[in-house]
Amino acid sequence: MPHASPWWTPDVHADRRPFLIGRNRIQSALRRYFDERDFTEVDTASLQVSPGNEAHLHAFATQALGHDGSAQPLYLHTSPEFACKKLLAAGEKRIACFAHVYRNRERGPLHHPEFTMLEWYRAGESYEALMRDCAEILALAAETTGTRSLSYQGRTTDPFLEPERLSLAEAFERFAGIDLLASIAEDGATDRHRLAAAMRVSGLRVADDDTWADLFSRVLVEKVEPNLGFGRPTILDEYPTAEAALARPTARDRRVAERFELYACGVELANAFGELTDAAEQRRRFELEMAEKARVYGETYPLDEDFLSALAIMPEASGIALGFDRLVMLATGASRIDQVLWAPVAEASA
Repeated sequence: MPHASPWWTPDVHADRRPFLIGRNRIQSALRRYFDERDFTEVDTASLQVSPGNEAHLHAFATQALGHDGSAQPLYLHTSPEFACKKLLAAGEKRIACFAHVYRNRERGPLHHPEFTMLEWYRAGESYEALMRDCAEILALAAETTGTRSLSYQGRTTDPFLEPERLSLAEAFERFAGIDLLASIAEDGATDRHRLAAAMRVSGLRVADDDTWADLFSRVLVEKVEPNLGFGRPTILDEYPTAEAALARPTARDRRVAERFELYACGVELANAFGELTDAAEQRRRFELEMAEKARVYGETYPLDEDFLSALAIMPEASGIALGFDRLVMLATGASRIDQVLWAPVAEASA
């Protein structure tokens, strides 16, 4: 079977160009949005000593050669987060960053090996401020492209409606009939057997070697996420602390953390935190994540010791990462992420 024409052929480019022009307009509008709110745009290096320490994110590895031929292992970052937080430690108050980021083992309608992440941080401000940002940014993207609704695969969201705010506990109860918090102790420890029992009652599959995290993810992916962001955006809030390695616990319930995700048209758009600034606790969580990565994939990534040192002087802050390309897709009506990338990454031939 012959391959489809490449993206650079004139006829394919002509089909893609309206999406790409929409991308440029949205990016310009967002730059104005942040500038008007006293954000400083920053630019971070893609090469880092650690790509990030989330168990299920996969990085691209390389090495830097010295004049003497000695090699230093480096990675293309999966997010500019570590560098941005170092800038907060340096004294920046409000920063925004359009960063090309890189994730291996990811390619599909909503995933690409290289994509653009928009991250912004507010020092001394709560993560509820980020929720307001999200609502305004969805409306701005729609206004910029002249659409009244965001759309993906026939599903629509009104970006001008206030997002619904839904906790993970509420979502598990509503969509799966499961009491999530019953499987989490007061100190945040999780009970795999209790969650498994609740899932069996709800008719969900449970394997003998599933961890609590595996079970949590299955309910989230199969029962919760397919119901989010229809008609109006959804803010899925208060993740269990075990699923929020970079977020601080909430003041009212230490079983859950200041983490939310933004959904529209069933698509996850953004991931936000009230940032954890306890370096010792952050190290402990990273080590747990890397232990899980070793268990599942047989590899780990180094910790960024500079980042952990910076946490000691980083102010209280909130931060968010938004998949810029996905936002463009929903605002322009594109069906695949490669339609909104000016020059997609080459795909290996079968």
